[in-house]
Amino acid sequence: MSEESKFNFSEEETNQDKAVEQSKEAVKKDAKGLFQSIKTFFSELLDFREDTDRDATIEAIKKDIPFKGATAWILICSIFVASVGLNANSTAVVIGAMLISPLMGPILGVGLSIAINDIDTLRKSLVNLATMIVLSLLTAYLFFKFFPTADLVTNELFGRTKPDVRDVLIAFFGGLALIIARTKKGTIASVIFGVAIATALMPPLCTAGYGLAHNWDYFVGAMYLFTINTIFIALATFIALKVLRFPMLKYANSKKRKRIAQLASILAILVMAPAIWTFVDFIKQSGFENDYNNFVKDEITSNRELWFQNGTLNTSDKKITLYFNGEITDATEADLRNELKRYDKIKEFNLEINGNKNRSFDKISEAYDRAIKELDQKDNIISGLQKQIVDLQIEVTELNKKIENNASQSNSVSFTNLSRDAKVRFSDLQYFSYAKMLESKDFIKIDTIAVVHIKWRKSLKDSLVLIKEKELNKWLKQKLNLDTVVVKKAD
Repeated sequence: MSEESKFNFSEEETNQDKAVEQSKEAVKKDAKGLFQSIKTFFSELLDFREDTDRDATIEAIKKDIPFKGATAWILICSIFVASVGLNANSTAVVIGAMLISPLMGPILGVGLSIAINDIDTLRKSLVNLATMIVLSLLTAYLFFKFFPTADLVTNELFGRTKPDVRDVLIAFFGGLALIIARTKKGTIASVIFGVAIATALMPPLCTAGYGLAHNWDYFVGAMYLFTINTIFIALATFIALKVLRFPMLKYANSKKRKRIAQLASILAILVMAPAIWTFVDFIKQSGFENDYNNFVKDEITSNRELWFQNGTLNTSDKKITLYFNGEITDATEADLRNELKRYDKIKEFNLEINGNKNRSFDKISEAYDRAIKELDQKDNIISGLQKQIVDLQIEVTELNKKIENNASQSNSVSFTNLSRDAKVRFSDLQYFSYAKMLESKDFIKIDTIAVVHIKWRKSLKDSLVLIKEKELNKWLKQKLNLDTVVVKKAD
């Protein structure tokens, strides 16, 4: 036999290589199929474009833009309700006013008109939005001007006159949820009501009306918050409609179409610019506050030798003010100033440290020692009083035993046992007394009789009282081993 016929491994190795390649291809195919399945799942889960009714959405939003007649009166009523709620500091009433107020229509109209290049709808939306704002401010102004108001400075709703990042996010995602619900086939009413509450457009307008009547600073802060909410709701509407590829409005005149498109673009930039600037400003402010909180936590509160009281952060003046109990040494103050430079956002801030020199550590220690001594003295007094109470209890117990022994020696029944048994057998008893009394019917012979005074529970019916008195009399005769027991009602 030849060498080739004895040892022919080349064909076997080729088959093994083919099997490995086929296995690799199968794994790649399975992995690709799994990835495609996951992609399809998430695409179907998050895609809302297929369920969009564009024509019905545009028609519904345009229908809610006009602001006259019944809509105007509904707004006036909701403003009055919200103003009363603010005056009474009732969150529930304010929420009710949010649900009935028709504030969203013109705002959605602004976002829609910019998204689809509809200048006529934009003009109507802006006019109705301005009318809505003026009418709301006038209504709230008249209410707070002539209606007696409580101390509204402490009202938590009136405190929301300075928006932060959270208000921006609430307005944007609330507006996004609202426009998604609007574009869906079969509008989700609960989402619209929820957005009306979450974005809180009503309280700022009422607060602004109060500011016009009493405090200009409230007016500026409240209108700033209302403007931020309005801009971000319109911005969310604009973005959502662009993502959903709503058709742009076409004009016969190409120049007019181009001019309107440019105008819409400029207006969109003007709407987005303050929103972006506000968001960046809030992010910057949050960075200052985050670094300040970390500085206080890591460098001050963690140091047990420092008696930190409180501090303030003034970002406009770039100033940090710290207050301490006790005297702050020059070395400690220099150390805090050096540590402040480690925090990038606030390293340029001016650090002002205020220590209370009249409350030095030694004096605080002395006051603490005096307080401990006074507590020890009070503990000693309390211990002595407790011992006296225990001794008195022992003495009373001994006296009770002597009384019981005397009673048992005179063949009398123990009153303690008798009263306890009577209460167990007759739970409606509220009062029980027992005594032996001397009596004489002929003024010659003297008899000793047992007299029991009782008092029943007031709610017990008279018919049951008679029955229970008979049972009690019978039981007492057996218990006392007497033929006669007189049972009387106590006064």
